[in-house]
Amino acid sequence: MITFEKVEKRYPDGTLAVESLSLELPAGQTTVFVGPSGCGKTTSLRMINRMIEPTSGRITIDGQDVTTLKKAELRRGIGYVIQNAGLFPHRTVLQNIMTVPKLNGVPTAQAKTRAYELLDTVGLPREFATRFPTQLSGGQQQRVGVARALAASPKVLLMDEPFSALDPVVRHELQEEFARLGPELGTTIVFVTHDIDEAVRLGDRIAVFEKGGKLAQFATPEELLSSPANEFVAEFVGKDRGYRALSFKQVGTTVNPVATIQLGDSTAELPAAGAAVVDTSHRFVGWARRGEQADRANQLEQRATVRQSDSMRLATDAVLTSHDGQAIVVDDDGRLLGSIDLALLAPRLHAQGSRA
Repeated sequence: MITFEKVEKRYPDGTLAVESLSLELPAGQTTVFVGPSGCGKTTSLRMINRMIEPTSGRITIDGQDVTTLKKAELRRGIGYVIQNAGLFPHRTVLQNIMTVPKLNGVPTAQAKTRAYELLDTVGLPREFATRFPTQLSGGQQQRVGVARALAASPKVLLMDEPFSALDPVVRHELQEEFARLGPELGTTIVFVTHDIDEAVRLGDRIAVFEKGGKLAQFATPEELLSSPANEFVAEFVGKDRGYRALSFKQVGTTVNPVATIQLGDSTAELPAAGAAVVDTSHRFVGWARRGEQADRANQLEQRATVRQSDSMRLATDAVLTSHDGQAIVVDDDGRLLGSIDLALLAPRLHAQGSRA
């Protein structure tokens, strides 16, 4: 657990960057610091590893005051990921990841084995090990940066707007990867962003800062969206917070029935609207219309598809962007359950909107 006890940061010119911050960040969870520019979120994060020293107050990690450790010793036990990865350009991917373990005295062979394992963890092919940072895309460099931060198996991982410099597609991919990776790590993660959607997607807890370095609210994403603490939080979260709150309700199994035919059955009579084509395990393959051969998968029409465990937000987006106003729903193994449309979504959207 990371604890802030009445922590303040005041600069020599009198600027108060963080005001009397008292906060407990749960161990093994992701806490997101979010707020507008100049609100003290990055300053608060950097005081954890003493890149910035607090003017007053105390910060502890698992009960130990961070000022009782030498800075180098403290930082070797804390992973740190920044914008643009910050990789050493003259070192290969493997050498970059091995940096901290080698500083900690880990034998080369052991450090190399760990580095290859981390390439797998962050979703990079092992053949990237011999490449240099300039031979990687921005998204790939960020993955290496995360791997390097995890190389020493830190109890704490600090991430300072790590995805903000990436294009929207790559950023979304890395957010999805991190949403999967975070719970698997069991690491206490502090993540800074100015993007409330990113905060809601990735955070177990969210700390909203307002200008002047004041903590405006500390809550779960659901609590933040349903019950903003004040006018500033409500405005920062946005008027569409009800739509964001759909991220926490799953699609489920309440669906419309759809006609089905077996893949390869070219004799089946198709309804006027067509039918869902399924394989022998009842997995959805595509949509067949009259005049199409059901055994030619490459001729089948693809439909917007969501899983029953996906969020209502994803389902609503799939329905709204589909050409016929409906999306196919499958279980987590890809087996067809039925379809969903706005008529079916409307009562659930209304109920969610009332709560938000």
